[in-house]
Amino acid sequence: MNRGIALWLIILLVPIATFAAPQPELWSRWQAHDNRSLTQLDHSAWADFLGRYLVTKHPSGINRVRYAVVTGEDKKLLTDYLDRLQGTAASGLNRQEQKAYWINLYNALTVKTILEHYPVKSIRDIDISPGWFNNGPWDAKLLTIEGEKLSLNDIEHRILRPIWQDNRVHYAVNCASLGCPNLQAEPFTVENQEELLDQAARDYINHRRGMKVVGDKAVLSSIYDWFQVDFGGHAEGVRRHLLKYAGADRAEYLSAGKVDFSYNYNWDLNE
Repeated sequence: MNRGIALWLIILLVPIATFAAPQPELWSRWQAHDNRSLTQLDHSAWADFLGRYLVTKHPSGINRVRYAVVTGEDKKLLTDYLDRLQGTAASGLNRQEQKAYWINLYNALTVKTILEHYPVKSIRDIDISPGWFNNGPWDAKLLTIEGEKLSLNDIEHRILRPIWQDNRVHYAVNCASLGCPNLQAEPFTVENQEELLDQAARDYINHRRGMKVVGDKAVLSSIYDWFQVDFGGHAEGVRRHLLKYAGADRAEYLSAGKVDFSYNYNWDLNE
């Protein structure tokens, strides 16, 4: 094959590959934990930020962040909170505390990243990841914890997903987009995380961006396509997961055993 043609084929095909969702690939270094630890982290700064800037009763049913009005002082407080988390020995926490730690870290870092580049129409416009064809900030090493540089993708796909193997994590980490499950109105903690995860799943699945029935077909969030491996690896696994949290109208459709799904996602900023 002519080298010029081959090069153009590579250029054309590589962007297509970049749309594939990352697989869960365990970073074994972060399996370390101490179940004897009684340490309880202070997430009050994150709670205060959410209380001031998260709109939880928007008519769309989607929680929105008032990025445009965040003060310089509160940006500094958010940075200070993330600095404190970075200074925490995460491997010395117990498993439940770690789970809340990584989720809160991910969400606060995402908001901080938006604020650093605001105004933007979509998080995908923040093109700071290394590599020619990587869109968005997810692969940029934005944190250092216990001497290790980490990205948002490291937190989600190399730590949270493979260690806990809890598909409800997809309802917890927020990508600052309208298609994403809601950014929660309070930080995750050991005490509330199970309730928050179940409620987040229920809220998303029973909102049109999670699932809507159109005629005899269902349109699902692309989350269930991108991360199908976390929902059993097949459409039937997705159906069973949805049925666990679905309200009466959606449950009626899902109970019929139909798996004729299509997928959609809105990357517009959640402001």
